[in-house]
Amino acid sequence: MPKKISTFALALAAGSLLVAGASAQAKPRPTPEERLAKTLEGRVAGKPVDCIYLPRVTSSYIVDKTAIVYDAGSTIWVNRPASGAAALDDNDIMLTTPFGAQLCNVDIVRLIDRNAGFWRSSVSLGQFVPYTKAPNPGAKDEKAG
Repeated sequence: MPKKISTFALALAAGSLLVAGASAQAKPRPTPEERLAKTLEGRVAGKPVDCIYLPRVTSSYIVDKTAIVYDAGSTIWVNRPASGAAALDDNDIMLTTPFGAQLCNVDIVRLIDRNAGFWRSSVSLGQFVPYTKAPNPGAKDEKAG
């Protein structure tokens, strides 16, 4: 009987090592640039602008140390801050005080620590680059036919 228990314990230990080895080889977390590229997949960049119309923006979020993304439905606006991008943290809350209905490249975004609730840093916005869905060349042929 003790031999069966020790064999079982050995098999259990070996299985645990296999599971630990598999999790150690888990897929690495994508870089911020890779996450941004995934968001923009299938879209093409347009001409950068100085301001965006905020009422069209349905959501916004931070890409760590890289950019702020403003989703306006058919257009995704990407802002790579002119200064302070290294302070961007996707766990922060953005506090923006725009003047009027536009957010412009002269505006400042304050970053609030989500857990402690205090001001952590700020970034100075850069130009906004619009990304729209790439035109489907086959769609023109279907309409013409």
